[in-house]
Amino acid sequence: MAKIKHNNFLDTVHEVFTDAKQEGVLHLYAEGETFNGRTIGVKNRSLFHFGTTGYLGLEQDVRLKEAAIDAIRKYGTQFPLSKSYISNPLYSRLEEKVTEMYGHPIIITKNSTLGHIGVIPSAVKDQDAIILDHQVHWSVQSAAKILKNRSVPIDMVRHNDLNMLEDKIKRYSDQRKKIWYMADGIYSMYGDFAPISDLMALSQKYPQLNFYFDDVHGMSWIGKNGTGYVLSQLGELSENILLFGTLSKTFGASGAVLVCSNKKMYHEIKTFGGPLTFSAQLEPASIAAATASADIHLSPEIYTLQQELREHVEYFNELLQQTDLPLIDENISPVFYIGTGMPRTGYNFVNRLMKEGFYVNLGIFPAVPVKNTGVRITISRHNQKEEIKGLVEAMEYLFPRALEDTHTNSERVFQAFKMEPKQKKNFSKLKFNEDLQVQLEDTIEKIDKKLWNSLLGKYGVFDWEGLKFLEESFSGNSHMEHNWEFRYLIIYDQEQKPILATFMTVGLWKDDMLAAVGASQTIEEERKNNPYYLTSNVLSLGSLFTEGEHLFVDFTHPHKQEGLNLLMQNLEKLEHSLNAKMIVLRDFRENQTLHDYFQGQGFVRVQMPDSCSIELKPKDNLEAYISRLSTRNRKHLRKEILKIEELLDIRIVQDANLVQLEQIAELYSNVHQNNLGLNTFSFPSKLFGKMWVHPNWEFITVNPKSEPKKMIGVMLCYKNIYNTYVPAFVGMDYNYLEQFHIYRQLLFQTIKRAIELKCRHIALGLTAEFEKRKLGATVYNKYAYIQTADNYKLELMGILESS
Repeated sequence: MAKIKHNNFLDTVHEVFTDAKQEGVLHLYAEGETFNGRTIGVKNRSLFHFGTTGYLGLEQDVRLKEAAIDAIRKYGTQFPLSKSYISNPLYSRLEEKVTEMYGHPIIITKNSTLGHIGVIPSAVKDQDAIILDHQVHWSVQSAAKILKNRSVPIDMVRHNDLNMLEDKIKRYSDQRKKIWYMADGIYSMYGDFAPISDLMALSQKYPQLNFYFDDVHGMSWIGKNGTGYVLSQLGELSENILLFGTLSKTFGASGAVLVCSNKKMYHEIKTFGGPLTFSAQLEPASIAAATASADIHLSPEIYTLQQELREHVEYFNELLQQTDLPLIDENISPVFYIGTGMPRTGYNFVNRLMKEGFYVNLGIFPAVPVKNTGVRITISRHNQKEEIKGLVEAMEYLFPRALEDTHTNSERVFQAFKMEPKQKKNFSKLKFNEDLQVQLEDTIEKIDKKLWNSLLGKYGVFDWEGLKFLEESFSGNSHMEHNWEFRYLIIYDQEQKPILATFMTVGLWKDDMLAAVGASQTIEEERKNNPYYLTSNVLSLGSLFTEGEHLFVDFTHPHKQEGLNLLMQNLEKLEHSLNAKMIVLRDFRENQTLHDYFQGQGFVRVQMPDSCSIELKPKDNLEAYISRLSTRNRKHLRKEILKIEELLDIRIVQDANLVQLEQIAELYSNVHQNNLGLNTFSFPSKLFGKMWVHPNWEFITVNPKSEPKKMIGVMLCYKNIYNTYVPAFVGMDYNYLEQFHIYRQLLFQTIKRAIELKCRHIALGLTAEFEKRKLGATVYNKYAYIQTADNYKLELMGILESS
C-alpha cells in the first residue's frame, strides 16, 4: 500500500456527494412560491418538513418579516461599506440588545465560518496550543489550521474523550501558555452535547485550559434569554471561555455572535480580526430581523416558545422509544439521528420517506463515517403532533424494507454504531441463496493448489507457494507487527464452480501509511518513544507484502451479487472477531460495477499510486524488446543505463551467503527508512533468510567493479508459477544512487532477467511510474476502498498534514 495522492480527500468527498446526488437525496431544490416552515416542496410534492435548523420557527415570525421589509425600504438591500469604517445605523441597537441577552461584550460577525476565521487567529497566541474535539464543526477546524503557519501545535482527541483530553493537556502544560480546547455545544449530526460540567472540573485542575465553544445548534431553544446550551450549563461565562452563538438558524435572522467576558481579549479581537475587519457587514434586512428576534429573546415569550418545542421533542422521543429504530443518541435536543449503516440503505430510506410525504436530511461522509450513514431528523415548532406521529409510523414501516432492499439488516446497523440492539425483533434477516457454499480457511494448505492458482495465482507473489512462504515468514516473530492472520475465502455455486475468491490478512498498520510525508515525519518523532503510536489492526484484501488483483469475481455468473454480499458479511465477521479497526479493499483498476457496490456498502475510494507492468512476447529477446522502445527512451537507456552497466558487476544470486544476506537486509532497510510516502513497519528479520532457501526467490545484485565486495543495490524477485516475474522489493545504498543510477539499473536488469527466464509478464508494482514507463512499462490507475469505524484518525491525519 502506498500513500494517497495529494487531492484524494476532496476527490473522495466529491464521489460520495455525487453518488448521493444521483440517488436524489442531496443538492435538491425546494419548490413553491411560498414557504411556511411546516411543509416544503420537493420533486413536485409537498412534504412535511423535518430537516430545518430553525427549531423555534422564528424565520416565519411576522415581526421579523416586517422588520426586514421595513429596513430594506429605509436603507436598501445592503450597506456597502466595511464595518471598520462605519456601521449601518441599525447595528448599534442590535448590538445593545444582544449584549443585554448575554450580559457580556459581544461581536457580531457575518456568519460563524468567517467569525471563526477572524476570532481564532486573534485569540490564540503563538505561545498557545489547540486541542480539537474530532467532531467539532468543520468551520472551527478549518480556522484552527491557519495557526499552523505560526507553529501553534494543533492536536485532536476522540469525541468527548476526557481521559484523552487530559493526557493531551499534560503533554502541553509545560510547553504552552494557554491550552485551548475547541468543541461544539450541541453536535449537529447526532444532537449530542459537550460534557460542560466535566470540562469545567478539568479547567479547575489545569488553569491553563481555555475553551472555545461553537454553540450555534444550541441557540435559542434553551437557556436564559435563549442564549444556548453551553451558557445554560455554565450559568456564568468565565474569562477562559469564548462562546459562539448564531443569529441565523433558530434565531431566525442572519449572522453570528461571539461572546467574550475577557475585556482585554474582546478589544483585541474587535479592533482587528481578519474577516471581522475586511468582510462586508450584515444587510439591513438581516440586522432588523435579528433585532426583532432579540426583542423576543429578551421577553418572557422566549420561554413559551422553548416549552412548545420541548413538548414536541419529548413527544417524538416517547414515540421513538416504542420502536426498534436505531436512535443513535437519546437526549433533549431537537436533533435526532436514525442510523442506517450503509449509504445505499440511507439513500433508500430517505427516498421512501419522501414518497411517503416526509422530508428529512441524510447524514453522510465526511460529516459522519461512511458506514455510519443515517437520517438526521430535526423537530421544530412548525411540526404538528399528528405529522410527528405519522413520521414515526412511516419510519417503523419503511426501515425494514430499506434494509431488505439493500441486503442488510438491523443487527449490522447497530453493530456499525457500536450499539446493543433493542432485540424486540429483527427487522430483516440477510437472505442468501442456500445453494451457495462458503469456504473460509486460515491457511493456504487447506485450499486446493490447482484451484487457487487458476483463480488468483497468475500475476503476483500470491500464488499457492507464495502464500505458503508468506504464512511462514509472518508468524512466530517476536514483534507484533510481524505476525499476520491469514484468511482464504472461496464462494462456490451448487455445482462447485467458484464465483468469488480472495485472501485477506489482519496485521498492525501505521495509521499514517496513507498520509502525506510531513504528517509521517511528525508522527515518527513521537514513535521514537512510543513505537506503536497511531497504529491499528487492519483487515485487508491481500497483504502489505503483495500487489495485484487480490479479488477474483466471475462477473458472468448470475449469482455474482450474492457472492459479493457474502464477501461483505464475512469481512464484517472477521473485522469483529480479529479486532480490526479498518477494512481496506485494495489494488483495483477502474471498475464501475465494483465501485458502485463498494461505495454503497460504506467504503470510500482513494487513489493509490499507479501500477506498472510489462507484457513480453513469446519469442522476445533483449534486442527485440529494446527495439520497441521509443527513440527518446532508447537514448535514455544507452546513456544512463547501458553505459553505466559496464562499470558494474551484476549477478543473479539464488544461494546468498550470510554476508550477502546482511548486506541485502541493510540495503532494503535504507529504502524502507527513506520512504515515508509508504510508511509501513519493517519486515521480520527472518524474511531474507527464508527467501534465500526458497526456490522461487532470487536476488539481482549490483556491485561496482571498482569495489567488488561492496553491494550497492539489490532487487528481490519472485518467479511466479504462471511465468510472472515479480520484482517485489528494492534495496539501495543512497551514497551511490546518482553516480550509478542504481534504481534505473535494477529495473533494466529485472527486465533483462525476465526475458532470459522466458517470462510472459513482469509485475513492476506501484510507484516510480515515470522511471518504469521509460523502460516500456504500461501504467494503470489503481484504487483502494477504505471503511473505518470512525473518522478520528482520518481527521487527525488532516490536521498533521496541514503543518
